[in-house]
Amino acid sequence: MKYLLFYFIFLSSLLASFENINSFEADFLQTIKDDKNKVLSYEGKVIASKPYSAVWNYVKPINKNVYISRNSITIVEPEIEQVIVKNIETNFNFFHLLQNANKITDNSYMAEFNGTKFTLVIKDKLLYSISYIDEFENLVKIIFNNQKYNSKIDEQRYIPLFSLDFDIVRD
Repeated sequence: MKYLLFYFIFLSSLLASFENINSFEADFLQTIKDDKNKVLSYEGKVIASKPYSAVWNYVKPINKNVYISRNSITIVEPEIEQVIVKNIETNFNFFHLLQNANKITDNSYMAEFNGTKFTLVIKDKLLYSISYIDEFENLVKIIFNNQKYNSKIDEQRYIPLFSLDFDIVRD
């Protein structure tokens, strides 16, 4: 489920105009807080294009790239020279989910997928954050900065890059 989230949290703007968004780029800070209030933080950049392409480039505290396509997720971990390829068995449509999200307050919305509730916060007409409880009961929050919508993104950026010497694990 945690990698599935990457599949659909990458695009947003004003909830009223999702049909006009074709691409999204942003820096992000992801925090994961467990039941003992221990917090892990990750930083990076995300790029995404309709309908199903995204790349999450984690840069701190480790280097990791998560490539998402319609039917698979490829996780490249250069520090351990490993690539994990996972098939996605769902036809999730993030834009449909957001268009049907329910307004909670002036700046927050609730969306649901596969029994998981996602809270989306909008600031200055941009997606500011997404929060949810993951399958391990951790609170996950992703804060976006430097958001750009509808930029031209080269499709080659969505092709996983890694050394042929890396171990490949198919899940």
